[in-house]
Amino acid sequence: MLRTNKARFVGLAAFGLAATTALADNPISSYHYLADPSCASDGDTFYILTDVDDYNNQTNWNYDIVGLYAFTSEDMKNWTDHGMIFRSKREFGNYPNNTWASGIAVKNGKVYIVYPDGASGVGMITAPAIDGPYTDPVKETHGVNRIAGGGSLIGGCDGIAHCFDPGILIDDDGKGYVIFGGGESSSRPYGNNFDIISFTESNGKITFDKNSLKKVSLPNSFEAPYLHKKGSTYYLSFNNRSQVIDYGMSNNIWGPYTFVGTVIPGIGSVPDAHGEGGNNHQGFAPFKDKWYAVYHDRRLVTSDNHPAATTQAGVRSENPNYENHRSVSIDELTWSGDKMNKLTFTREGPKQIKNFDPYKTYKATTSSKQMNIRSRTDWTQGQPVKHVLLPLTSRSESWIRVTGVDFGNGAQNLRIKAANVGDGNKIEIHTGSASGTLAGTCELAKTANNKTFTDNDCEMKGLTGVVDQVFFVFKNNGKDSTMGILEWEFQGTKREPEPQTAFGGKAWDIPGKIEAENFDEPGYGAGNDSYAENDSDNHGDSELRKGTGVDLYEKETGVVVGYNQAGEWLEYTVNVKEAGDYTMYASVATDNSTAGFKLSIDGDAVAEVQVSGSSWDEFTKVKANLTLPAGEHILRFEVTGDWFDIDYFNFVAGKDAPEGTTAITAVKLQNKVAKTYDVFSLTGVKVGTVDLSRMDAPKALKAAGFAKGVYMLKQTQGSKKFMVNTTK
Repeated sequence: MLRTNKARFVGLAAFGLAATTALADNPISSYHYLADPSCASDGDTFYILTDVDDYNNQTNWNYDIVGLYAFTSEDMKNWTDHGMIFRSKREFGNYPNNTWASGIAVKNGKVYIVYPDGASGVGMITAPAIDGPYTDPVKETHGVNRIAGGGSLIGGCDGIAHCFDPGILIDDDGKGYVIFGGGESSSRPYGNNFDIISFTESNGKITFDKNSLKKVSLPNSFEAPYLHKKGSTYYLSFNNRSQVIDYGMSNNIWGPYTFVGTVIPGIGSVPDAHGEGGNNHQGFAPFKDKWYAVYHDRRLVTSDNHPAATTQAGVRSENPNYENHRSVSIDELTWSGDKMNKLTFTREGPKQIKNFDPYKTYKATTSSKQMNIRSRTDWTQGQPVKHVLLPLTSRSESWIRVTGVDFGNGAQNLRIKAANVGDGNKIEIHTGSASGTLAGTCELAKTANNKTFTDNDCEMKGLTGVVDQVFFVFKNNGKDSTMGILEWEFQGTKREPEPQTAFGGKAWDIPGKIEAENFDEPGYGAGNDSYAENDSDNHGDSELRKGTGVDLYEKETGVVVGYNQAGEWLEYTVNVKEAGDYTMYASVATDNSTAGFKLSIDGDAVAEVQVSGSSWDEFTKVKANLTLPAGEHILRFEVTGDWFDIDYFNFVAGKDAPEGTTAITAVKLQNKVAKTYDVFSLTGVKVGTVDLSRMDAPKALKAAGFAKGVYMLKQTQGSKKFMVNTTK
């Protein structure tokens, strides 16, 4: 993990490094400091796991590593930054403390990560995908948080001085192994300071065999043990006391390992690092008939073109503590027979092994190079993380670059999902360079806040065949942090905006009762949202409409909308039978006297309602008189005062009419409404039908046997239509 490094202080120079260095592809990220990488491959995707090494208030030699970042690629040139996929000191209370130097394996789509708790223990987390959510299989199976360390499965660390730097290997037979350790103690001197323990998995349950624990040794070994396998040979690499990566080989996972020599030289010889050295960590994995090595260096911290490094709270610092920060790079590893050749550090990184497919949905932090951006990871407990690109548009240039993009017959549209709280925010698409040929411009629609995202459709021209370099250039009036980009996707045809639609396909009758949770289905494109939320967390416990982010709770009365905060709103398509006076009753619960909401019809306010109470479990009625026009309209319920729950609205004909005088015709919705859609190819040819009554469109298309691709769906009986990408 650390622990020595010659101090170097480099002044922050102007943002104008020569192009050869500024556009070098190593390191993989220029907007985060990253360290201690490991890697894995599942045959389709290459994974890199790193520590968070961004600026924090640390002193020399002290590390506060608060989480893990992950990157993936399918072409070894363009990398998707998944953000801080795991935050220590959060997911499991105060454990772990510091997630230094962790290891990753991927098997059958499942992600396995082993991590240290500083230097005092080793644990494991798993997830169904790299974005999480992560759970603790050691605690689930064995009732303890750690594999090794105090209060752990093995009771301690077997005399190891530094109980850290775990690596993981899942063998061809499915059996897993974890290696860990480092440092020197009286009972475990240098060269004899690593342990291996095995685990098995059955029906999703992971069991460690504590009796399998075995010491392994190699000369001069210090830290960073890493296991990988090629053919029938096992390789154990490590960082030695001279800060280079050596390795040994064996035909048995348990050893003994025969020392071979150095595979990664000292990082002082890394290009553009100005001779800065220090320790190293490593990972080796095969991908598409080639092998690759990941390592960390100090290219960014010594660069005149200093990156947009930030504190862990997202605040940029002009004067970070230079000597401790690292960056992660990757290069191709070559072999001589069964022995690894010494790695050659490059600026360019690996060659692109296939063209980039732009017709998928990508996280906005997908690129081969970046300039003046940063990012934010949004967390919702129990859900995959969201990673948001944040342009630094106050700089002279702010962009990301995507390399080797195959547009085929041509892209006519670019969909960008973004939050925008500023004026004049736009994204220009250029080819060749950041100021090259303009293919299109996306003017971003305003959103309620920086965590509310909406789709923006932008017409594209001239994007055909393979384009070597595509630049997303971010521009506005020079203010940072007023736009956040969540994802993007090029499309072969332009998608037209779609209006919101009534939940269940039929407008709610007035007079009549409307359940609050039955707000409209959102449409597509700017201005067609049906709700607004102040935060991205789903605080509810109901499974109903889970994907919307609206906070729905299960109460004795049924599903209610809760956690309401000022500025949030829900919309309903209604059909007012006759123009005139009505009395609105709403069933609400709260324990304060400052809550409230207003109702509007097509944007015109019709009622203001105060809400007060003494219990969240006692629903009471509030009422308001209002005048409504006849016909179909959009009714908006907007929160004006924080913190209350709402169950339903009931509209009764007449001013000050008692609630029971008008018969209420409530449309009882089934969660699974029968919906049949015709399926069309992008050329407009009908290729079949699909039933969406039991699952969402991508799953339904796959279940019906449609090939991967982009389709237009149109209601067989109705006017609703939308695009579906089954390759997401």
